[in-house]
Amino acid sequence: MPWRSVSFEIAPRMAYDAPGASRERVAPFTATPTTATRIPMSTTLSPSARAAAPPAPHGTVRNYIGGAWAAPQAPLADVYAPATGAVIARVPLCGTADVDAAVQAAERALPAWRALPIKERVQVLFRYRSLLERDIEALTALIVEEHGKIPAEARAEIQKAIELTEFACSMPQIATGEVLEVSKGVECRIERVPVGVVASIAPFNFPSMVPHWTIPNAIVLGNCMILKPSEHVPISAGRIAELLTEAGLPAGVFNVVHGGREAVEAICDHPGIAAITFVGSTRVAQAVYRRGTANLKRVLALGGAKNHLIVMPDAEPEMTSSNVAASMSGCSGQRCMAASVMLAVGPTDAIVARVVDAARAVVAGESLGPVISREAKERIERYVTEAEEAGATVLLDGRNTVVPGKEGGFYVGATVLDHVTPEMRIAEEEVFGPVLAIVRAKSLDQALEIEARSPFGNAAAVFTERGATARYVAERATAGMVGVNVGVPVPREPFGFGGWGDSAFGVGDITGRGSIEFWTRTRKTTTKWNREAGTNWMS
Repeated sequence: MPWRSVSFEIAPRMAYDAPGASRERVAPFTATPTTATRIPMSTTLSPSARAAAPPAPHGTVRNYIGGAWAAPQAPLADVYAPATGAVIARVPLCGTADVDAAVQAAERALPAWRALPIKERVQVLFRYRSLLERDIEALTALIVEEHGKIPAEARAEIQKAIELTEFACSMPQIATGEVLEVSKGVECRIERVPVGVVASIAPFNFPSMVPHWTIPNAIVLGNCMILKPSEHVPISAGRIAELLTEAGLPAGVFNVVHGGREAVEAICDHPGIAAITFVGSTRVAQAVYRRGTANLKRVLALGGAKNHLIVMPDAEPEMTSSNVAASMSGCSGQRCMAASVMLAVGPTDAIVARVVDAARAVVAGESLGPVISREAKERIERYVTEAEEAGATVLLDGRNTVVPGKEGGFYVGATVLDHVTPEMRIAEEEVFGPVLAIVRAKSLDQALEIEARSPFGNAAAVFTERGATARYVAERATAGMVGVNVGVPVPREPFGFGGWGDSAFGVGDITGRGSIEFWTRTRKTTTKWNREAGTNWMS
């Protein structure tokens, strides 16, 4: 089905869904209308190469459209196990035809699904939550394989997916309408109705958790969804689709389309898609937001981050050092809430030394997983080398890390640099790896000035034993999520996840109560039945 749209050119840049994370090159859309740029063929396998390639354990990943698996005729890209470097699957790089097929399936399912009362829709999610719990070990193992997370982190990701599903199960109690007698005999009613067919574009760093930021809330509120997972981690998405179907979700309510740039462009352009969420790098988030809103869609696009942890001299040393090290190295630093800059205020050498000791105890291949790709590993290590050449002191060096038995893996060891200056690239740009840059500040106000210079605004934290200092930072930090003695200040449900500045484009939060506004519209009905009520300016 052809359609016309506002289309903009994508110029080359590394990183599709997070910094340095992809085989593609993309950048913000220019303002010059042009034909949509296709994915570079260097990301795909030629027919001859495909025939000669060894079989992948998971074979070729398929789309899930209208309750059935579909094998698209599309170029294929290899999917690597980051821990070993081995090819474990091949993913189709789908385009407009496959997105259109998914939209048509969703449109067919929408009338019946949105007509169900929310108390009936939520029964699917109650069953789905039980299935996630039943299969938690298998789902954990899948994330370990395709993403490289250590088992504890992968299991925690599924546990968070369960928590997000539990919040969606509470929607009948919190996504309620309102009724008010606004004048004698006149009643106004507000009802929440679904937006329609929606899409979620997910990153590589959380194959299950980030899709669950959107899937449960969107579908329980009556929408039909198309998920475009990262081409680096496409396998978990298929398992999500299988479990939702097993839970009784009608065909077409949830669909999965794989791909890269062309699939994202098709989602942004398709007139049948009413709303889009995106999570990934800032430059691509900007591009998706511009393209989607130019096509008159609701868009909430979350970008990157440069999170600052302010450490005061009175901070409790043990709690601070363990929190900072865990925030920096957890999930191999591949999360938008990772601590990437520690602002050490005043005499904090003893705490810095303990941070280094805590980071040294993080062992690659045991308590630290690999980064997503060889390109990401090389890029992260270049940041460290460049900072060292510019005058930073390497207190702990994770470059050239090799894990015995996994020599082909994409590992970067925990790395700590001291005496980084605010002007260095490593202090300004999102590194997306297990690297901590320590910047020295003479005062709390100077630390806050450094934090405020960043165009990002995802998270900030302060470590202190003084409540007045904590409140001072919380009121002045230029971030949407602030922690006090918490290295990863992610709000738990029902509170929403969302940053400021170049970390988020659009209005509202992607999770929690704030997501209700994004996934629904309000219908206002004014009713008068009593003729004897009389007439005034309103009725």
